Amino acid sequence: MKQRGRHRRRRRGQALRATLAGTALALTAAATLISTSQATGGNSPGGLTELRAGSASQQLGLHENLTSRESLDTLSGNMGGNVGVEGVLDDTDHALRNTADCSARERSALPVEPTATRAYCWDRADARSGQWQPRSVTTSGDADVTGQWGTRRVILAGWTRHGAETAPAAGREGFAKVAFVDATDPEALRYRWVLLVAPRSGGKDFTAVRSGLGGMVWYQDKLIVTAAHGAGLLVFDLHRVLRTGVAGAAVGRTGDGYSAAGYRYVMPAIGSYDPDGGSCTRGRDRAVPCFGSLSLDRTTTPASLVATEAAGGRAERTRVWRYPFSTAAYRTGLLADAQGHVDAVEAYSTKGTGVSGVLSHRSAGAREARWYVGRPSGSGGGLHGSLWRQNGDGAQAAICTADQSHACWGVGPGALSYWPQTGELWTLTDTAARRVLYAVPLSSVDKSLE
Repeated sequence: MKQRGRHRRRRRGQALRATLAGTALALTAAATLISTSQATGGNSPGGLTELRAGSASQQLGLHENLTSRESLDTLSGNMGGNVGVEGVLDDTDHALRNTADCSARERSALPVEPTATRAYCWDRADARSGQWQPRSVTTSGDADVTGQWGTRRVILAGWTRHGAETAPAAGREGFAKVAFVDATDPEALRYRWVLLVAPRSGGKDFTAVRSGLGGMVWYQDKLIVTAAHGAGLLVFDLHRVLRTGVAGAAVGRTGDGYSAAGYRYVMPAIGSYDPDGGSCTRGRDRAVPCFGSLSLDRTTTPASLVATEAAGGRAERTRVWRYPFSTAAYRTGLLADAQGHVDAVEAYSTKGTGVSGVLSHRSAGAREARWYVGRPSGSGGGLHGSLWRQNGDGAQAAICTADQSHACWGVGPGALSYWPQTGELWTLTDTAARRVLYAVPLSSVDKSLE
C-alpha cells in the first residue's frame, strides 16, 4: 500500500491543478521533475529534541519596552488622527494578478506537491523590483476568530529592502513595508503599501524602521515583526496607521508636514521585545538566537507566538520555540506578564538548518502539536524548497519526483501562516521575477505525507 501511494504522489506531481474562487484553473509549473542535484535542500531535519527549561529560559527570554502613549498620541494628533486598517483598504492602488495572469515563470515557483488552491502574483512593478523582497505573511485569520477584520478578509505581506542591515543613505526610502491586501473578493485582490516607522522626539517625528521582516504575526490588534541588528521583535498597533501629507523623498517631519519616501501611509512602532541575554548571535547553539520566522498557533491555550532562529553561521541545529500571548483584557495582542517579562513555554532543536518558515498546529483530538518547517534548496535561488512535518519521533516530507526528492515545495519559500476558518496554509515565494502569494490546504500537506 505504501508503494502504491508513492506512485500516486508521483503521478499527481506531474502537474499543478487547483481551484481558485470556485473556478478550476491549471496552475502549471515549468519544471515538475527536479533532478537529484537540485534536491540538496531535501535532507531530513530529523526529530525535535526538547531543550532543557533552564537553558531555554536563559537564551530565549525577552523583556518588553513600550513607547509612551503620550508620544504615540502626539504623533497621531500631528498627522491628523489614525486611519486604521479600514482607511488603508479604502484607498488601495495596486492589484494582485490572478493565476491566469501570472507568467509561466511565476507559476513555476509554485509547489509541485501538494498543489496550491489559490495563487496570486504581485503588480508587475513590484514583482520585478530589485530592491525589495517579500519575506513574511499573516492574515485576518490570525487576527480574529472570525477570520475577518471588520467585514473584510485581509492579508498582510511584509517586504524588506536589500541592504536593510546597513545605515540608510540620506533621502532614501525605508527598509520595511507591509502590503495591506483586501482579500474579501478572492477574484480581485487589491493592496496598498504601508511603511513601518519608529516615533522619535516625543512623537513629534519618526524615522524608518530597519527590519528584515523574516517573520510577522497579526494577533488581535497588534502586529509583531522581527527586527534587525539582533534587537528582537517590534510591535505595531493596527489601529495606529497614519496618513502622510507630503509626497517627498524624506522620511519624517519636514517643513511642510510629514513625508514617508513617497508612501502615503505609515505605521509607527509602539514598542519592542528585546532579548534578556543581549544582542543575538547567528549560528551558535548556546547563544541568544536571532529571530528568523514567526507564526501564530491558536491551538494552544492561550494562543502562542511560534518562532525559529535565523539561518547563519555553522550551526548544525536550529531552535524553534513559542511564547504565550497575554490573557489580560488591557493587554490585547501583547506578549509578556504584567511586569513586562516573556518566557518561552516550549522549545526544541532540530537538525533542519536554513529554516525559512515555521508553523505549529495541533489537530482536534491530537495529543501534541505538529511542527512544520519550510526550507529553501541548499543549491541557492531558483530551485524548489522542501516542507517538513516534525515531532519528537522524526520528520516527513512529500515525495514528488521520480528520483524521490523532497524538493517540491515553493521556490524561495517564505514564512508560513495558517488560516483556521478556511484550513489553508498561506505563504509566498521571494525569488525575483517569481514572486507568488499562494495557499495550500493544510490537510493536503498532511495527506501528501501518507
